[in-house]
Amino acid sequence: MNEYRIKGLSCAGCAQRIEDEIKQLDHGDGATLSYNSGKLTVNPDISMKDVHRILKSDGAYIANSLQSEAHSSSHHHQHTDGDHDHEHGHEHGDHDHSHADGNHKMLKLLIASGVLYGAALLLDGVLDKPFLITLYLLATVISGYTTFFRGLKNLIKLKFNIDTLMTIALIGAVAIGEWKEATLVAILFGLNELLEGFGMEKARRSMEALLQVAPKEALKIVNDQEIIVPISSLRVGDLVKIKPGEKIPSDGIITEGKSSVNEAAITGESLPVEKESGEPVFGGSINNEGLLIIRIEKAYSDSSLAKILHLVQEAQETKTPTELFINKFAKYYTPLIMIIAALVMIVPPLFLQGDWKTWLYQGLSVLIVGCPCALILSSPIAIVSGITRTARNGILVKGGVFLEQLGKIDTLAFDKTGTLTKGEPHVEQLDIYDEDRFLQVAGAIEKSSSHPLAKAIMKEIDRRDLSIFETEEIQTLTGSGIKALINGQSYWLGNEKSIEHISIPSTIQERIKQLKEDGLTIVLVADEQQVLGMFGISDEIRKESRAVIAALHKLGIKNTVMLTGDHQKTAEKVAAAVGVSDYYGGLLPEDKVNRVKELSSKGIVAMIGDGINDAPALATAQLGIAMGKGTDSAIETADIVLMQDHLGKLPGAISLAKRVNRVIRFNIIVSLGLKIIALLLTIPGWLTLWIAILSDMGATIFVTLVSLTILIERNRTASK
Repeated sequence: MNEYRIKGLSCAGCAQRIEDEIKQLDHGDGATLSYNSGKLTVNPDISMKDVHRILKSDGAYIANSLQSEAHSSSHHHQHTDGDHDHEHGHEHGDHDHSHADGNHKMLKLLIASGVLYGAALLLDGVLDKPFLITLYLLATVISGYTTFFRGLKNLIKLKFNIDTLMTIALIGAVAIGEWKEATLVAILFGLNELLEGFGMEKARRSMEALLQVAPKEALKIVNDQEIIVPISSLRVGDLVKIKPGEKIPSDGIITEGKSSVNEAAITGESLPVEKESGEPVFGGSINNEGLLIIRIEKAYSDSSLAKILHLVQEAQETKTPTELFINKFAKYYTPLIMIIAALVMIVPPLFLQGDWKTWLYQGLSVLIVGCPCALILSSPIAIVSGITRTARNGILVKGGVFLEQLGKIDTLAFDKTGTLTKGEPHVEQLDIYDEDRFLQVAGAIEKSSSHPLAKAIMKEIDRRDLSIFETEEIQTLTGSGIKALINGQSYWLGNEKSIEHISIPSTIQERIKQLKEDGLTIVLVADEQQVLGMFGISDEIRKESRAVIAALHKLGIKNTVMLTGDHQKTAEKVAAAVGVSDYYGGLLPEDKVNRVKELSSKGIVAMIGDGINDAPALATAQLGIAMGKGTDSAIETADIVLMQDHLGKLPGAISLAKRVNRVIRFNIIVSLGLKIIALLLTIPGWLTLWIAILSDMGATIFVTLVSLTILIERNRTASK
C-alpha cells in the first residue's frame, strides 16, 4: 500500500466522504483516509489522477509521499551534488509553502467577503436595492462558492452532509430574499472551516514536531575513516561517533567515552543521565558534552525510537468508541435534520394557516442549526492533543481508545518486582558481631561474584569505603553458599546450611527468625568457630512508589492492588510501605491472570508490569501498562508504555486522560445543547438565521479551541 500526506482537509465529515469516494474507484477497496493524521493509504494500482480529482473537490491535495519522506535521508546522501540537495529541500519547502498559501488565500477571501458585507450593511438605504444585492451576492460567492458547489454535487447525488445542508440553506435564503442572512451564513461557514482546519493542523503540527526527534544521518567509522551515512543504512555492529550536541542515531552500547545523555525523546525525563563505556544508549537521545563511540545494537528500523514513533503515528489514526459513535450518529442525524426542516417548512402553512415565507425561513434556520460540525469535532482534536501530550512526557499510548480507557479505570493492579520496587536487592539490615573481620571477609568472598545478592553486599561495602582481604581459595557449596581461604583461615558465607559446622547461639537464631518474618533474605558470614555477622537483604522499594499510590487514590482510583510471586510476608511489608489498598503474595503467572479477571468483574482494571513475565496478566486486564525503558517486549505487549524506569509520570497521564474525556463530554454537551435550545425556538417561531448561525458556527469554533487547550503544558512538579 502507498501512503501519502494530505493537506487541506476541511473537516472530519469531508475526509470520510473523500474516503468513501476513493473506495468506489477501481482498486480502491482498502483505501483509508485519517482526518486526525492527514494520512491517505491506497493500493499502488489505483488511478492517482482520479484520487487527485476527488481530493480537489474538497480543496485537499497530496503534500508528499510518506514512503519518499521516510527514505528522503537516504536519497539525499546518495547524491552529494549541491544542486540536487537544494532541489530536494526546495521540494519539501514548496509543499509546506503551498499549504500556508492555501490558508492565506482562504483568509484573504474571507476578509474581502467581510469588507463587502460590511459595506452593504453600511450603505443599506443609500444604494439602490439591486446594487446592495450585488454586494451581498459577491460577498456570498467569494466566501462560500467552494462549499456551495460541493453541496450542489452532493444534492444531485442525493448525498446529505454538512455541505448539502449549507447549499440548501443558501439557496433557500436567497429564494426568499434574505440576502443579509445568506451572506452571513456563507462567511461564517467559511470562517468556521478555516478555524477548524487551523485547529486540527495545530494538533497535527504538535504531533509532527514530536516525530522530528529522529536524527537523519550518522558519522560512521570505517577503517579509521569517518563517513556521513543515512541512519537507514546502519547495521548491527557498526561503530558511530557522536559529537557533543548530536543525536544518537540508534540503540547501541558505548565502547569509548563518557558523557551525560538527554533521553527525553524516549523517557520524557528532562534531567540528563550519566553514561560511560559499556552502558546502553537509545536512538534519539542527545549527547550533551563528551565524545562517544557507540557500537550499534539495532538497525534504526528496529530501535526503540523507531518503534515509538511508528506506534505514535498509528495511535493518531485509531478512532475511540466515542468517536465511532459520533460518526455513526452523524450519518443518520443529517438526513433526520433535513426531514425535521422539511416538516417545519410544510406543516404549519398547510395545516395551521402559517405564513409560507415565515416557516420557510424557520426551516432554513433548522438546517443551519442541524450542521453536525461541532459534534463531529468533539473528539478527534482532543484525542490527538492528548496522545501528543502523553508522548512528550515519555508515555506511549498506542491509540485513542486506550487514552479514553485510561481516563475511566477505577482499579490498578501492580506487579511488585521492578514496578513498585527497583528489582535490585539491597542491604536493609546489618548485624555485626566481629567489627574487624565481618565486612572485610564478606567483601573478599563476594567481590568477584556476579550474583545479585553479592552485588548488593558489595554496594554496601563500597559505600563504607573499606579495604578488603584477598582470598587464597574459593569453593562453591551447592545450595548453601561459599567457602573461602583467607590469610590461611577458612570462612563461610551463605544461608544457615553453609554454617552447620558451628552451633548458632539462640540470640542469633531469634534474630534470623525475626529478619525472615520481616521478609528479608539472610546471608551469614562465619569462621570455624562463630558467626561474624549477617546481612538482611530485600528488594529496594522505589522512593516515589508511596507518593504515586497516594496521588492515584487522590485521582479517584478506588482500588490499588499489588500482585506478586514473592511470599506473603514480603508482600505484606511492601504493601504497607507503599500504601496499596490490597495485596496478594505467592502468585504464579496464571494466578495473577485469575486475580485480574476477578478484579475486572467488579470494575475497569489496568495492570502494570514489566511486559515480560506479566504478559498474560497485561493481556487479560482491560488496559495493559508496561514499565518500558525502551524494552522491545514492553513496547509490543502493552496498550500503554511508561518509557521511564519508574511510576512517577503515571498519575499525570491518568489525570490528562480524565481531562481529555471531560473535554470530549463537555464538547458533546455544548454541541448538542446549543442545537436543542435553538431547535426549541422553532416552536414559538423565534428561531432566526442569526441565532442558527451563532449556535452552529459558535459551537464549532468553541469546541476546537477547548480541545486545543489540552496541548498547553501546565507548570507542575513532576515526579522523577
